[in-house]
Amino acid sequence: MESSSSEVAIDVAPFLRVYKDGRLERIAGTEVVPPGLDPKTNVESKDVCYSPETGQSARLYIPQNASSAQKLPLLVYFHGGGFCIETAFSPTYHTYLNSLVAEANVVAVSVDYRRAPEHPIPAAYDDSWAALKWVASHSSGNGPEEWLNSYVDFQKCYLSGDSAGANISHHMAIKNGKEKLNGVNLVGIILTHPYFWGKEPVGDETRDPAVRTMYEGLWRFVSPTTSGPDDPWFNPIDDPSLGSIGCTRVLVCVAEKDELRHRGWYYYDKLKKSGWGGEVEMMEAQGEGHVFHLHKPTCESAVTKLKKVAAVINQG
Repeated sequence: MESSSSEVAIDVAPFLRVYKDGRLERIAGTEVVPPGLDPKTNVESKDVCYSPETGQSARLYIPQNASSAQKLPLLVYFHGGGFCIETAFSPTYHTYLNSLVAEANVVAVSVDYRRAPEHPIPAAYDDSWAALKWVASHSSGNGPEEWLNSYVDFQKCYLSGDSAGANISHHMAIKNGKEKLNGVNLVGIILTHPYFWGKEPVGDETRDPAVRTMYEGLWRFVSPTTSGPDDPWFNPIDDPSLGSIGCTRVLVCVAEKDELRHRGWYYYDKLKKSGWGGEVEMMEAQGEGHVFHLHKPTCESAVTKLKKVAAVINQG
């Protein structure tokens, strides 16, 4: 007979398992790498605490030859992982941010936020907003972090993220529309393979009850008090506040073989019709799956996507 220490109570493969004795085992996204000078891109990074209350940190990146004489756009990035795995310090995200910062010549803040199940939704959103307020505290040039004081043009700020991080980026832009960040002009958001769902299928989204139950089950795992798959955190597309998103430009990136692509297209269509006055653009990678650009960063589709994101940020 198995002891309680080895009996699985909740299996959320391929993300994590919870055992009957309360032990939590993350299966993926556990590796971390230190910050520093990246020899391939010459991008420099360091970790800074943005919330003494929670102890949460962010990884800051500056490109080679950053100078206070020529301030740069700012990208705030939120990692993916279903709200329950991965960190801003993983090799996957560290590699991606180094490449993006070098390609776009921007300053980046990669936010680490508290994860479920130890810290269920809305902790990730609370932390992300706290990080943005911390970033905004530098807009007058008198914040605690010199890189942000010296190198950032706060009139050219963008948010981005993949999967759960894209979900967070959307909600932060909505919040910015209601409670504008002081001294910050949020120009746009870049949503990569956004993790949105809903009770009723949209477009050609799967009708398979097992698949739909899986997505709903994962959401209920990270958000135990949720109202269900149409919870506005999970299905913000049908929320009346969609048109009040607090930026003027949105790029939605989807992948042909990603189950979430239909929801990305639905977001694009609904935003266009919402009365929002900004510009929304769509990019679809043919033949690719969910977050392919993180797993295959040198493939043609990933390079094309990287250049597109950099171009959007540098449109002005």
